[in-house]
Formats: sequence, structure tokens, C-alpha cells
Amino acid sequence: MGALVPGGVLAFDAGNSKTDVALVAADGTVLGTARGGGFEPQRIGAAAAVDGLEPLVRAAATAAGMRVGDVPLVQQISACLANADLPIEVEQLTAVFEDRGWAESVYVTNDTFALLRSGLDEPRGVAVVCGAGINCSGMLPDGRTARFPALGKLTGDWGGGAQLAEEAFWSASRADDGRGPATALLSALPMHYGLPSLTAVIEAFHFGELPAERQLEAAPVLFQVAAAGDVVALGIIQQQAEEIVAMAVSALRRLDLLGERVTVVLGGGVLTAGHSVLLDRVTKLLADVAPKAIPRVVDVPPVVGAALLGLDHTAAGASAQERLRTAFAPPPAA
Repeated sequence: MGALVPGGVLAFDAGNSKTDVALVAADGTVLGTARGGGFEPQRIGAAAAVDGLEPLVRAAATAAGMRVGDVPLVQQISACLANADLPIEVEQLTAVFEDRGWAESVYVTNDTFALLRSGLDEPRGVAVVCGAGINCSGMLPDGRTARFPALGKLTGDWGGGAQLAEEAFWSASRADDGRGPATALLSALPMHYGLPSLTAVIEAFHFGELPAERQLEAAPVLFQVAAAGDVVALGIIQQQAEEIVAMAVSALRRLDLLGERVTVVLGGGVLTAGHSVLLDRVTKLLADVAPKAIPRVVDVPPVVGAALLGLDHTAAGASAQERLRTAFAPPPAA
């Protein structure tokens, strides 16, 4: 194969914990893929973060019978990146990708847009991601977008697995010492961690006997307790549902889609886990405010959305999009 794939796309879905790369031909054929670690430009700088993608580009190009030294590889880079939250971050990362010369044209955006596009048949809709944190994005075919800084409480965000875990411990602690109402979280959390009391769990985290990352396990416990009817746990889930819908409605309103028939894509680990206690509330609250909106939970590789955005930029047709989706479709059930 030659040095350039005419009309081809080099797609990146780079998250905090993993990065997927796909090299796609103009007709939607997947020529090569690769997976690597997380993407953290806010910690190591834009140039170093993009340098860390070079082995993945090389692996995808090798799978396609190409050499990274033969640049440009493709017509279009479509890079959907975690921590590309602010306009200045997008500008810096775009400049670094352009310097690498991997493509004739570069498009950089936040990784929420990869999820959004993966759940749409056309670039028109809104997506809410609720995983470790929470974020939202929206787009229209004319290029207009809606997005949020998504820097946590500093920018008005509430929710995601990390905060749900904190809320579970907060509520259990207040029930334990009398500052708050009774909740089954007080017994469910120690049971989950295999310790005799909530105090023992907290001391284990405080002294490092339990690694800090295991605090995230409190979020699934919260959902279990809520599903059993615990009022306190249900209140936390209700607030999470309200926040998901508030973000979606804000994006819909900013794009003049609030009264339109439009898809609201839902993704991220908290939303794709299938907790009906959350999804039912999101569906009801959304219907109350945006009755024509259609919620859709999507659990496909977001790199599909990144590649579709790239094909949008190269004006590829519907057949190319369908071929790309088919390549990433899960195998049929036995």
C-alpha cells in the first residue's frame, strides 16, 4: 500500500484510562487498529501526550501495510480526546497533531463527541456521558455544537461514579453518628468490603490498608441499596438523574432542539450498567421537559464515533458509515 490512503481517516478515541486508534479507508473499511493507555495532556503537556500516541499510530499503520515515516498517512485526523475541555486546549492539541504530519487535515474535539456520533445516524443530537465523572455535548449538521467545561464542581458539575461513591460514604457516615437519616448503606458498605463496621472501612482507607481506588466500589453498592428501596440511596440516584437531564436539556436548548424529535445518547459506565432505578428516572424526567427527545443508551466503542466524525469531514456517504459500523459490531449471540 502507498504512503497515503486517499480520503482515509485516522481516528482517535483517547480517554483517561485507554486510547483506541483506527485507520479507516474512504469507503469505511477498517485497515488497522491499536489500543494503548490513557491520554493526559493536562498532566504531561500536549506535545508529550501526542508523542505517546505515536506507537499506536505505528501499530495501526503496520496492520494496514503502511509505514509511519510515509506521511501524510490519510486525508483526515479525527481526534476525540479526554481533557480537551477548553478552547485553548483544543487549539494546542490541534497544533501538535498538525506538526506530526499524519494527515492533511486535523479535527480535534472532546471525547464526548465520539460517544455522541457513535449513537447517531447523522451529526444531530445530544449525548450525556456518566462514567467516573459527567459531561455532555451536542452537535448539528451545520457545525454548531454545545459543550461544557466539565472540570467538576468548579464548573457546576455533579455526579459520576466517583461522586456517587463519595455520597454513599457521606450518607452512611451521617447515619452512623446521628447527623442524618437511617440508611441501609451503613451495613451494606462494610459487608461489601468484608469488614465489621463502617468505622473499620473508613479507618482501612485512611491508613492505606484499602487502596483509595477501591472507594469507587461504593457506587455499585449504592445502586444495589437503592434498588431495594432505601430512601436515602434513592434520593442520591434521583439527584444523579436530575443532573443528567439538566445537562441534556441545556444542550438541547442551546441548539434549538428542545421541541424537536432528536436522539439523546446516554453512555459511560454508570449509564450503560443497566440500572433501571436510574434509567427509568432519566427517561421520565427527560420526557417531562423534552417530550420529543428519544433517549438511547449506547455501548459501542467510541472510536466508531471518532471515525464517523472523520468520514463526515471527508464527505463519505452512508455506505461508508454502514461498513464502518459493521466492522465494530459485536458478534451475533450463539
